[in-house]
Amino acid sequence: MSSIKEIETAIEELPTDERWELFQRLHDRLWEDWDRQIEDDYKSGRLDKLLSGVDSDIAAGRVKPLNEVISHQ
Repeated sequence: MSSIKEIETAIEELPTDERWELFQRLHDRLWEDWDRQIEDDYKSGRLDKLLSGVDSDIAAGRVKPLNEVISHQ
């Protein structure tokens, strides 16, 4: 396997359009990994405490509609 430095050097030698294609592939892969991690955390119960807090905030009226939050930026 190549070192990170060797990979970086090889990437620099790619034409710009191929570098962008590689970037897009890596970007998509990272989001897929993130989605899998969130799903695994949900299934394992690691998000239960967080979700319970969200439900409590909603029930207590401590949330704002998304359009209200976005319009104040």
